Amino acid sequence: MARGEGAEQYAATLLTVKPMSTDIKTVKARTQRNRLSVWNKLCYAFGGAPYQITGSALGFFLQIYLLDVAQLDPFYASIILFVGRAWDAVTDPTVGFLVSRSKWTSIGRMMPWILCSTPFAVLTYFLIWYVPPFEEGKVIWYLIFYCLFQSMQTCFHVPYSALTMFISSDQKERDSATAYRMMVEVLGTVLGTAIQGQIVGGVSNCPTEIEDTNSINSSTVNTTRVSLDETKQAYLIASGVICIIYILCAAILFLGVKEQKESGRKKSEPLTFCQGLWVVGSHGPYVKLVIGFLFTSLAFMLLEGNFALFITYALGHRKDFQNILLVIMLSGTLTIPWWQWFLTRFGKKKAAYFGITWAIPFMILIVSIESNLIISYLVSVAAGVSVAAAFLLPWSMLPDVVDDFKVKNPDIHGHEALFYSFYVFFIKFASGLSLGISTLSLKFAGYVTGDCLQPESVSLTLKVLVSPVPVVLIVIGLLILRTYPIDEERRQGNRKLLQELLDSESEISELGSSV
Repeated sequence: MARGEGAEQYAATLLTVKPMSTDIKTVKARTQRNRLSVWNKLCYAFGGAPYQITGSALGFFLQIYLLDVAQLDPFYASIILFVGRAWDAVTDPTVGFLVSRSKWTSIGRMMPWILCSTPFAVLTYFLIWYVPPFEEGKVIWYLIFYCLFQSMQTCFHVPYSALTMFISSDQKERDSATAYRMMVEVLGTVLGTAIQGQIVGGVSNCPTEIEDTNSINSSTVNTTRVSLDETKQAYLIASGVICIIYILCAAILFLGVKEQKESGRKKSEPLTFCQGLWVVGSHGPYVKLVIGFLFTSLAFMLLEGNFALFITYALGHRKDFQNILLVIMLSGTLTIPWWQWFLTRFGKKKAAYFGITWAIPFMILIVSIESNLIISYLVSVAAGVSVAAAFLLPWSMLPDVVDDFKVKNPDIHGHEALFYSFYVFFIKFASGLSLGISTLSLKFAGYVTGDCLQPESVSLTLKVLVSPVPVVLIVIGLLILRTYPIDEERRQGNRKLLQELLDSESEISELGSSV
């Protein structure tokens, strides 16, 4: 398979270097250094939990919080959701660019970003879930703190994502660590859904049964006000618990993971922002992977953002919505190991086709039958299997694209963060656009803020947002992924070439130090 001029130069370099003494002990020592312990992998995996815990809480509950607790007009809620996600998207390549130009410190190149951003991320996250005691500036309040939190979260997550390439130079070890990470991240999503859902789900603004209109009096109004205040308090308690977990996970990551400096390899000259965009945008496999997963991720994000409202108003399971969300996440968590085995056995592309397609029948089923709580739970279990694949596969395939880029461009180093940050940029921007449009569509459908019952047009709109639209997006994404060129043969070839280069560079480095 042709690999371009860069690959030919790369192979020529190997042929030139390889005749040097291949000391078996040296190779074994290097392999041992690349191997990660279970403890290292777990500590690395814990670093992914804050992003998923806060992300699941915001993804599932922010929309319904802004509409029913903060009681903002759907138009303003849509602005907050779109601008916040769009701002978040813009900060990703910016932070990725800055990280790629960061100098190595005593604790690494990625770790300082992670440590410094944590306290600010925790503070701004907490203030998102606080309802200020004024009305006129409420929209500005949520907009500012939502954008600030997204910025701080980006300063944490982009370096953490790029850290995958610096915990080991062995692809198998990185894949194994990624599987640990995905398991903890899905657990984090479960935890975020459980904490937010169970604490907030215990209180409600709406009575469990609709009262007779003749019984509405001042005492009922007072009860509703007390219930709303209790709901606000519940959101604050849930956010406080999540903030504590965020800090603990960041501490575990720092104490348990050592960032490895690339041995024997000089970092190339720093790139400008436009040059960095050109580097990642001109690599074909990366573009196809990003666009394919852009559509599939958009489908699941659209489902996630509207599912709480769908369960509450379209299906009528107000008392059970937090439990249904929890079942989805638990099902996803339990199937992550199975998906890891599947992609190892049959390849990552086949896993993507099978895993993501699995959700389509159940998306159709949930809106095609009469509301039934048992069927809703069964569909949730099945949908969680596909959610697990959607979590695992993009982050498992991105390192393969970076390795392929290194094979074709052996003289360009130190820009791994750009690949991750631009991927997250496109995903988040599309997510913000989808959430903004979906929330705005609820306004046009006649959504009434704070009401316990919504018009039939709102129910119909929610059904469209969680079934037909995501199904179409998934189909488009999978068609694009068919053109993704890195199959198992090419992936294994890249792995072999990179490992040989690393072994050769290690020998040269050790020979130079002995001289």
